Amino acid sequence: MAGSYQDAANLSTMITAQKTSAGEVLKELHRLGKESYKQTLMGNHGVREPVFGVPISELKKIQKRVRKDYELARELYASGNYDAMYLAGLIADDERMTKKDLQAWADGAYAGALTGTTVASVAAGSPHGLEMALKWIESKKELVACAGWATLSFLVATKEDSELNVSEVKKLIQRIEKTIRAAPDLVRYHMNGFIISVGSYVAPLTEYAIEAGEKIGEVTADLGNNSCTIPFAPDYIRKVQARGAIGRKRKSAKC
Repeated sequence: MAGSYQDAANLSTMITAQKTSAGEVLKELHRLGKESYKQTLMGNHGVREPVFGVPISELKKIQKRVRKDYELARELYASGNYDAMYLAGLIADDERMTKKDLQAWADGAYAGALTGTTVASVAAGSPHGLEMALKWIESKKELVACAGWATLSFLVATKEDSELNVSEVKKLIQRIEKTIRAAPDLVRYHMNGFIISVGSYVAPLTEYAIEAGEKIGEVTADLGNNSCTIPFAPDYIRKVQARGAIGRKRKSAKC
């Protein structure tokens, strides 16, 4: 029996010794960086140094190898390196993320993909997603508010309707109808995205979301020097209807 305990202890030591460090990952990211992609990120998507320009396809290979690692994700995000921050969202153990962790990530997100994808997907997968999202949409900081709306979009896309408070979701759409025109550019983009998510993933509110989108009309915003566009919500939702995909939930918010 004593030998079994010793074997288990040795195995634990070996696993710990083999654990990937943030420094090792950063070195790997440096090797994988592409100057052309780095210039695209910096020129068109608001990314700043430090950044290596690692394609998302390469980040996903690391994600497949590492899987989930709460501590490593926190260290990578805290590094301030854009590629590492994006990777942190892919490998984060969402269930272990605390409110303090999520707030730090929201405050540190400085470019669109970090706000609308990294922070929002991790928050949506955490036990605190709804609470943090409702807090963030009240923020005067544009990107924090964006993270809130994006998190709400992911929540309605991944949670079963039985887990959602449909009447509260409806009130959020009503709020958007009243406030979207005065909202900052990027917030308008994510508000519009929320209407699309509700219409596409919450079947009881599909028609309501279409009607709201019709009332709001075309949403315009300055999204920077890139090819990003803002779809007309009713048209987008109707395309999902045409595919017979209304209410078909996503397995995960991460992408």
